[in-house]
Amino acid sequence: MLAFDSSDTPPTTEPAVKKPSHGGESYLALVWRRLRRSWTGMAGLVLVGLLLFMAVFADFFAPMDPKATDVGFAPPQVMSFHDKDGNFVFQPRVYALSDSEELDPVTFQPIVGVDYDNPRLLGFFVKGAEYNLFGLIPADRHFFGSTDGQPVHFLGTDKFGRDVLSRAIIGSRISLMIALTVVTIVTVIGTTVGMVSGYFGGSFDVWLQRFVELVLAFPQLPLYLALTSLIPVTAPTNVFLAFVIGVMSALGWAQMSREVRGKTLALARIDYVRAAMAVGATDTRIILQHIFPNVMSHVIVAVTLAIPSVVLLESFLGFLGFAVKPPLISWGLMLQDTATYSVIGSYPWILSPVGFVLVTVFAFNALGDGLRDAVDPY
Repeated sequence: MLAFDSSDTPPTTEPAVKKPSHGGESYLALVWRRLRRSWTGMAGLVLVGLLLFMAVFADFFAPMDPKATDVGFAPPQVMSFHDKDGNFVFQPRVYALSDSEELDPVTFQPIVGVDYDNPRLLGFFVKGAEYNLFGLIPADRHFFGSTDGQPVHFLGTDKFGRDVLSRAIIGSRISLMIALTVVTIVTVIGTTVGMVSGYFGGSFDVWLQRFVELVLAFPQLPLYLALTSLIPVTAPTNVFLAFVIGVMSALGWAQMSREVRGKTLALARIDYVRAAMAVGATDTRIILQHIFPNVMSHVIVAVTLAIPSVVLLESFLGFLGFAVKPPLISWGLMLQDTATYSVIGSYPWILSPVGFVLVTVFAFNALGDGLRDAVDPY
C-alpha cells in the first residue's frame, strides 16, 4: 500500500483579490477623478484658469494702451495672410483704414477705404506701450500686436478712439476682482452665520434668522442704486470701488447663510456629532472639525455659481453708471456706449464686452455644475 505524501499534491493557488484602485485615494483625489469625467466641468476649469491668468497679466495681453486714442469709431481690423496683390504670405498682417479725397454723394463724408500700401505686420512678444507689471516692474512687451508698434484694433475702437480689445482685457481685472472679493466676503460671513445659527438653534437661531429674512426682504436693485448714488462724483476711485464691494457683500451673504444653516441642522443630529458632544468636545471644535468640512462641498459649489451672478450684477450696474467710475475700466462701464439703438446699429463691435461676460458666466457655471456632480455623486 502506497503511502500518500501530501507534498506530491500541487499547491492550490487561490486568486488574489484585487483591491479597488481608489481604495487609498483621498476625498480630494476622488473629487478630481469624478470632475475629469465631466467635459463641461473640465472646459469650465480651463476657461476659468485662462480668464484669471489673463486678468493677472492683463497689461501683457492687451495689444495697446487702453487709454490711447486714435480716430473715433473704427471697425475691427481683420487679420490677413495675403498681400495687396492677393499672394499668400506666412506673416499675418492687418490693413488700416484711411480716408480718401472722394466724398460720399449722400452724406458728403470722406469715403473710408483700406490702405493696402502700408500693411501692419503682426507678431508675438512685440514691443508696444509701456506699463508696470504688477505695478512694480517696468515692461513694454505685449503678447500679440504689430511689429512696428503701429496701432491695431482687432475689435475696433469706441467713440473716443480707444481700442476695445485692450480695454476689455484690462476691464477683466476690475470685473473679476469685484466678483471674487464680493464672493469671498459673502462666503465667509454667510458660512459663519449659517453654521453658528444651525448648530446652537433655539431662540438664538430664531432671532438670527429673522434678521437674515430682513436682509433678504430688501429690494436689492433700488437699494443698490440709492446707496451708490450717495457717493459724490469727486470721491476717489478706490473709495467708490470699496463702497460698491461693501454694498454687494452686505446684501449677498444672507442667501448663503440660509443654505449653510439647512446643511448644519441636518449635520448637528448625526451620530458622530452627538458622540463628540457626549465626550465633552467644545462647540468650536465640533463646528470646525465636524460640521465645517461637511458643508465645504456645498460652499465650494455655491461659490462657483455665485461668481457669475456678481459679474452680471456688476455689468448691469456699470451699464447704468452705478458701479465703476472712470478712469477705472470694467465690462459694465464699457457697455455704457451701447445705451442707444442708433449707436449699436452703426457700430455693433462695441458690444464685444458682452462676449467676455458670456464666456465668464459660462465658465464658472460649467465649473460649478461639474463640481456639484463631483463632490456629491448621489
